[in-house]
Amino acid sequence: MYCSKCGANVADGIAFCSACGQPMVGFSVGQAAGAIPATPAGTVYAPPAQAAWQAPAARQAVAYAGFWLRFVAAFIDGLVLWIPLLPIFLLVFLGSFRNLSSVRDPVEIRAILGPKIVFILLVCAVGSWLYWGLMESSAWQATLGKKALGLLVTDLEGNRISFGRASGRFGAGRLVSAFPYLGGLYFFIDCLCVAFTAKKQAIHDMAAGTLVMRKL
Repeated sequence: MYCSKCGANVADGIAFCSACGQPMVGFSVGQAAGAIPATPAGTVYAPPAQAAWQAPAARQAVAYAGFWLRFVAAFIDGLVLWIPLLPIFLLVFLGSFRNLSSVRDPVEIRAILGPKIVFILLVCAVGSWLYWGLMESSAWQATLGKKALGLLVTDLEGNRISFGRASGRFGAGRLVSAFPYLGGLYFFIDCLCVAFTAKKQAIHDMAAGTLVMRKL
């Protein structure tokens, strides 16, 4: 009997070609897999094992977080941030509002409120930056809002991001959106990108090289 693949001479009753491992005619794959045939010389032949690089890799399921999941997570995060910021806001402005009842000069009003508004904006910016930057670069890889919905922030390979990258992501997203006039338009386009890009990336995700994933 000759092997149909390599032409080697194979003794009758042998399931596999001793030269190339090809199953012989008359033996089904199931029979060949269940039998360990012997070669004419009496040695036991085992089919060649498939190389590791030839084995099909198991693909891990990937799910990107869409617009509405991210919207709800951001809403939760906004509430979380307002819990400590609201008392600060009240303490800073409560006395000023009482004094303004007797002030009519716009210049004087600006002189009273201006520094306090700048202070509140600075506190909000720094507090938000630290919240998003530290939480998304932590072992959780998520803010409290994302954690509640089973979302996490990764790099493009699915790894945990650094605080620097999380800070860049925050700067390219929420910080830019806070600028007057153009910030609102940027925020609108940023949100649209989540709905229409293949990996559900906003502009700040693409700028920072990050993904927002959904746990399966």
